[in-house]
Order: sequence, then structure tokens, then C-alpha cells
Amino acid sequence: MRLLSPQMENSLGQKLVIESKPGAAGNIGTLEVSRATPDGYILLVAAANNFVINQFLMKMPADPLSALAPIANVADVPLVLFSNPSVPARNLSEFIAHVRANPGKVSYGSPSNGTVNHLFIERLKQAAGMDLTHVPYRGSPAAVLALLANEIALFPVGLAAGVGHLADGKLTALAAATEKRLPMLPQVPTVIESGFAGFTAANWWGMAAPKDTPVETIDTLRQALHEALSSPAVVDRFSAMGLVAALETREEFVTSLHAQAALWSEVIQRGKIAIE
Repeated sequence: MRLLSPQMENSLGQKLVIESKPGAAGNIGTLEVSRATPDGYILLVAAANNFVINQFLMKMPADPLSALAPIANVADVPLVLFSNPSVPARNLSEFIAHVRANPGKVSYGSPSNGTVNHLFIERLKQAAGMDLTHVPYRGSPAAVLALLANEIALFPVGLAAGVGHLADGKLTALAAATEKRLPMLPQVPTVIESGFAGFTAANWWGMAAPKDTPVETIDTLRQALHEALSSPAVVDRFSAMGLVAALETREEFVTSLHAQAALWSEVIQRGKIAIE
């Protein structure tokens, strides 16, 4: 948002004040916005967990899908499945075969319990019938270091976190959780190509306002955001950071929110996943 705010300020004729609200996996800030006056002056920019996952993992006094007025998806970070080269697998099919041959002995990492990274591999485990052990870390940097040290065999994360280790052979990219192959990794197949139809996943950030914010206000904010996201300077910076600018309509964003909520709630229920 610090990158986007100058462009949005020009479009809106208003100063944007960015305030971090950490705590409870982002729920504190999310709930604070949901209780704010719906006048378009207090907005939320939060991750996938705060929109479509946390309500199924922990007790919350409100469901974000009903307490917020979605504005737009801001940016996606598609997941890439990185492995340590010592693992005898150079693609996802070989990795699955390796896990099946060593049930309970192979582990994967995530930035934390209940993240998209964690839930995507749980979904893949359920579909592929793998006995794969989850090791949560405190953030992606710690998990990348564990992968480099061969303490875990697999870590799904955004391209930028692991791409620097591919050229020197310190990591292997098994598959990308995208609809199409990533331009920066044209030789790496997608999870879909590996036999799992519909298996895409990304960490993403969305923007929302309190419920009952006027539609006209929502449209003005979305237009200002999309103008900022379309700026060449923002596009170039996002690309360098491994972010993909999202330019969906509001209707597409709302449809995606409900689809993802249904998907992840099923994965959480089937995997008996919870955060106390």
C-alpha cells in the first residue's frame, strides 16, 4: 500500500494514512474495520487468511464475508513448490512417488499454521493420498533456510522467495500452483499439468470497506486502486517482488471470495486443522 498510495491519493484527492494493526493473525485489524462507520474513509487491506480462512480455524465474533464490503483484489503471490535437491524428485509426480515410498518420513514447511501455503499442501495430500508431515515456521524466511539445510523436503512459497537459489542448484522447483506456466519458470509445469485439475493457490491481499458502504464509494475506491495497479512503475516493482497485480471486477472478487471460503473450509474440516 505504501507503493500504491501516491497514485491513489492523486486519483482520490485524499491523503491515505496507513496504519498497521497486528495481532490475532490479522483478525484485530479486520474486525476493527468491520465495526467502523461505512463512509469509505476507513478501509482494510489484508491477506487471504483474514477474508476466507481464519473464520474456519479460530473463534471470531464476526464472519468477514458478511461484515465487510469487498472492493478489489490487490495482488497475488502464486505459490511454487520448491524442494531440496537431495530429494530424489525433479517434478511433482516423482515427489509424490517418493513420499508414498516413505510414508511419514517426509516433511514440508509452511510460514505458519493455517496459511494458504499450509492448506494447499494439505489439499494436495488429501488428493494424492500422501502421508506427509507438516512443520510450521515463523515466516517464510525461516522455512526457506530450513529447506536449504534439508531439514524439510518441500516448501510452497512465492517465486521471489526461492528463485535466487535455483540457478546455483540449491533448490529445485517441482511445480507452480498456477493456471499457466510462469514466464520466469517456463520449464516448470503447473500442478494442474501434473494431474491435479483446479489446483491453483496464491497468497493474496484484498481491499475492503465496512458493510453497507455505498456502492458508489466502493466503485470510486476500486477505480483509484486499479489506476494505481496499472501504473508502469507499480507493475515493474510488483514484478520484482513476485507480486501479480489483480485487476478483477468487484463481482469477480466477490465470487472468488466465496469460492475460496468453501474450498478452504472443506480442506480444514477434512484435515481436522485448528488453531487454538
